[in-house]
Formats: sequence, structure tokens, C-alpha cells
Amino acid sequence: MKLIRDWLGQPSPTRTASESESETIREITRKLDQLPVEQARYMAAFAYILGRVAHADLDISEEETRAMEEIVVREGELSPDLAIIVVQMAKSQNLLFGGTENYLVTREFKKMSTQEQRKQLLHCLFAVSSSDDSISVVEDNEIRQVSKELGITHSEFISIRSSFREYLAVLRKSEQKAD
Repeated sequence: MKLIRDWLGQPSPTRTASESESETIREITRKLDQLPVEQARYMAAFAYILGRVAHADLDISEEETRAMEEIVVREGELSPDLAIIVVQMAKSQNLLFGGTENYLVTREFKKMSTQEQRKQLLHCLFAVSSSDDSISVVEDNEIRQVSKELGITHSEFISIRSSFREYLAVLRKSEQKAD
């Protein structure tokens, strides 16, 4: 690389931006490695499922990403730096392996969580989906699928869903038709 810079007549920088970023990523990765294994597994599955629902409509908006980060900080008791990395990793994994891994990750989350934690995840899924002021039909259907995989009853699903009623796109369309 130095030879190419010399040939082009460009000075050699002391440290590039990518080297700085690499050191930042290395530092955060070291912090993730310090988490207890069970907490790291739980947060990885939790964040992946958030990403699964956010990506259901084939677009993860900035608002959804921010909501995921805030939820991971709150629910996982992680620092904002760690939450960003966990969410980015979950989003990347979901984009790469979503179709084949969705059920497997959700099944693992079910094994490692309590019924209360599963219901809390469902609240978080609706919160992420509604962060851009609308829960699309596709996102709503994906949340329903996740709830089935987690063993959440239909009445529990409806109860949680009803607290996000104003964001449901399907209800907005029917209300607009009535006007």
C-alpha cells in the first residue's frame, strides 16, 4: 500500500479512519465477550427477533433501528455502545440468514426465557414496529407468527396488540373507508 501512495505522490497517514474504527469495534467486541454467556445468548436471540420483525416489510427504518437499540439498552441492561453493536449484528444476521434462522432462533429464545419474558418481547416487537408510526400488515403478521412460536396464547397476543391499536395499518385503512 505504501508503494502505491509513493507512486501517486500521496503522503502516508499515521492512522486511517478504518484503523480507528477497527479499534473501536475490537474494544466493543472485547466488552461483549465479558458478558456472562447466558446473558449474551439471551440478548443475541432477543435482538435477532427484534430485527426479524423490523425486517418483515423488507425495510428496517432508522426509527426502528433506534427503537431496537433503546430496547436492548433497557431490557438487556447494556451500555448504548454495546446495544448498537448487538443490534447491528442482529440486523446483519437477519438479512443474511433470516428465512432459515427465524424459527430456530425463536425456538431457542423460548427455551431460555420465561413466559413473562416472552410477553415482554412481544411488547418490544410492537414497540419497534410502531416506532415509525405505523405497524404494517406484514409486521403485524410476523409478530403473530413469533407469538405462536413462543407459545403465547391468542388472547394474550390480542391483549398486547390492543395497546398498539392506533399504529395498526389494517385498522387505519378500515377507519379511512368508514369516513
